[in-house]
Amino acid sequence: MTARIISGTEIRESILEEIATEVDRLRAEHDTVPGLVVIRIGDDPASVSYVKLKSKTAQRLGFHQVEEFHPEDTSEARLLELIAQYNADPKVHGILVQLPLPRHFDEEKVLLAIDPDKDVDGFHPVNAGRLLIGEDVRFPPCTPAGIQEMLRRAGVTTEGAEIVVVGRSNIVGKPVAVLLMQKGETANATVTVVHTRTVDMAAHCRRADILIVAAGRPGLVQPEWIKPGACVIDVGVNRIGEKISPKTGKKVADLQGDVDFERAREIAGWITPVPGGVGPMTIAMLMRNTLRSLQLSLGQP
Repeated sequence: MTARIISGTEIRESILEEIATEVDRLRAEHDTVPGLVVIRIGDDPASVSYVKLKSKTAQRLGFHQVEEFHPEDTSEARLLELIAQYNADPKVHGILVQLPLPRHFDEEKVLLAIDPDKDVDGFHPVNAGRLLIGEDVRFPPCTPAGIQEMLRRAGVTTEGAEIVVVGRSNIVGKPVAVLLMQKGETANATVTVVHTRTVDMAAHCRRADILIVAAGRPGLVQPEWIKPGACVIDVGVNRIGEKISPKTGKKVADLQGDVDFERAREIAGWITPVPGGVGPMTIAMLMRNTLRSLQLSLGQP
């Protein structure tokens, strides 16, 4: 048996087409479009790349898009002023401060300064609380929301399923566990979260109908840990070196997931690749959250 590949790249394109259609409708009916502000402090190479991709996607969809790039020595007070400015701007529906910030910033203080109704990353404690309670969930964190959407569109049954999440981060592990245990569509699962202090992690993984791995450790999950026919969602993107791109002939990052993909695909029923799996979904969900913010501001359900 060879697993079916769940392509985040293909699913992302479908979602972006849906968003673009809705943006066109809002422009025609309300003379408005979603507004997204992306703020980057400093020149961290990964942050530069991520922000560029987010900005290009927003522009492609016809968003009102603002890029704020500031040097690394920018003061925390100045960043808080910018956030306050965009909190009050009715043309802006989503505010994203690219992390990590330089060391002299208090990241928690910065994230708390963003209006929860413009927190399209879903990191503000108000939105985390809404997610945990399961009511008035406006902006689920983007990577967990992307995982749930992949499961839905791939036709993977979550209701009554045993799901094991490897990793307990605030960005992926905890929120995806909460999303999938809630009452609702593509949810209603029994969820176990395992981590570095778990005794016999492999035994837990072998029970899983759906195994979500977000540990940040290349090749952590071995094929013998996977239940035959299970769905494996690999969130890990680990740079293990460089390789020559077959398309361009240039050196590119050699990326590996947290799962031994080539061996695991012979056991699993579904599996996500790295790259091209969960990664492309995160920005698509950011765009959908920004669209949702505009819809809420217009009183649309």
